[in-house]
Amino acid sequence: MARSELGSYLTARRARVTPAEVNLPATGHRRVAGLRREEVALLAGVSADYYIRLEQGRERTPSEQVLDALAAALRLGEDGRQHLFRLAGRGPRARAAAVTGRVEPSLLALMDAWPHNPAIVHNRAYDVLASNTIADALFHGWTHSRNLMHVVFTDPTARVFYRDWHDVARNSVAGFRYGHGAAPHDPRVRQVLSELLEQSVEFAEQWHRHDARGKALEHKRFEHRDVGPLTLTMQTFDVRSAPGQELVVYHAEPASPSSEALALLGSLAAATHREY
Repeated sequence: MARSELGSYLTARRARVTPAEVNLPATGHRRVAGLRREEVALLAGVSADYYIRLEQGRERTPSEQVLDALAAALRLGEDGRQHLFRLAGRGPRARAAAVTGRVEPSLLALMDAWPHNPAIVHNRAYDVLASNTIADALFHGWTHSRNLMHVVFTDPTARVFYRDWHDVARNSVAGFRYGHGAAPHDPRVRQVLSELLEQSVEFAEQWHRHDARGKALEHKRFEHRDVGPLTLTMQTFDVRSAPGQELVVYHAEPASPSSEALALLGSLAAATHREY
């Protein structure tokens, strides 16, 4: 029987936990990275045979109690736990039909009212569905792609634009996998996944790590060709009226060099916008 997504996820996460992290002795020659299967079974309170069947895809319907125990044993955060439940069919899966490309007019008006805060709305496939003027300026007019995953992994300028490219790449794939777990059959999500696995070795490497987590408050450092370095705080919000959509808003520390650079970028964007 082919290994399931659940089994692949367990295997990948097991390899990321060391015996010392879970207070187990690292005795004997270890042929595997991280924990042995038997050690995960011990920590979760299940038989080794049952756990092996889970990883091999011969058992696909663990109980919620078992999943909670596995999440604790593998030191999964809340996003990782939720992803585990989804893969086991114990969490809600979003219908593909729920992923819409329409952004509410009221949300568009709100974004336009933020001339100094880049704001975008994207779907689970990371297609940018809407952006305000200063966001368009920040992302260079989206000349390469309006898909954020393609921007990160296939735009030749991305490694300069994102000053911490490796961190951005890792977090982007983790967020993409988290969205994939919520709607694995959505055709656009599957299309972007297929394209990136084919076009980017770096994406494929990160994808096979099986990291899954939603976006949180974080700082991003950019090198913009017109205004120079920027350090912006990014906050992400679920769009309640459109499941699968997320609103991302950036802002700079007040009175900082980044704030001044962002104000300059806003002025340049407004001037360019008036020309059209």
